[in-house]
Amino acid sequence: MKNENIYLGSHVGLSAPDFYLGSVKEALSYGSNTFMFYTGAPQNSFRKPLSELKIQEGRKLIKESGIDESKIVVHAPYIINAANSSRLDLYEMSINTIVSELRRTAGFGAKILVLHPGSHVGMGVENGILALAKALDTALSCDGTDVKIAIETMSGKGHEIGVNFEEIKSIIDHCKLKNRLGVCLDTCHVHDSGYDLRGDLDGVIERFDKVIGLDRLLVVHVNDTKNPVAAHKDRHENIGYGYLGFDVLYRVVHHPRLQGIPMILETPYINEKAPYKQEIAMLRSGEYKENWRD
Repeated sequence: MKNENIYLGSHVGLSAPDFYLGSVKEALSYGSNTFMFYTGAPQNSFRKPLSELKIQEGRKLIKESGIDESKIVVHAPYIINAANSSRLDLYEMSINTIVSELRRTAGFGAKILVLHPGSHVGMGVENGILALAKALDTALSCDGTDVKIAIETMSGKGHEIGVNFEEIKSIIDHCKLKNRLGVCLDTCHVHDSGYDLRGDLDGVIERFDKVIGLDRLLVVHVNDTKNPVAAHKDRHENIGYGYLGFDVLYRVVHHPRLQGIPMILETPYINEKAPYKQEIAMLRSGEYKENWRD
């Protein structure tokens, strides 16, 4: 029986000439009923005005296609690092960029903005958590939207914060505007940070619920990984070709405690082509095709 409560899609582009309309068409071509996108290049803060991005045309196609707009996800650019306040100019730039992305997310009709918690860059984890919490409260107090921020779980490379569930909980606990905060759980990242999804998926989900609460889980990034557990590296792999494997990721997508949550693939392109149509079809059906990317 088809599970109507599974929302499965991938990252899609936002490029000329069709911009958001093209994003929706790309998602539909993969068999998706959700998707994630950047509102501009992830490596910088340059952004085209919303009026140029064919948003109304895209939203019209979303409605015609029966996609639940509340399940669509925006990812904030990588240049944001609000976990380090030692450089006030960069810290304020990060806060301003968060505000801008919240407003742009609302302009697309989306309700969820995924944000990397950032790096403390030698300030220490606790100071990084306090800096980020202050930045989030500042941004959320003035953005004028109802968009929620989903703090992404990280793999633990470098000076990252948000590497375990307790750190994510601490970020939320230090914020005044907790009602606007949630979590994005990345399967590659939590595996690489040390959680044994392959050996104890139910236990990891239960741990998340006890520490943070599944009511705060807004997005799941469904990625295989090139690394063994606790490698702290963050290198995504195609579904079934990594250390997690197809069966584990299929169980994630179909897990009864994770239903209704947008599931987004960010796996590598193959010969410069997106693999998402094949991966989504296999994750929906449970029918894995060996050597499917050859």
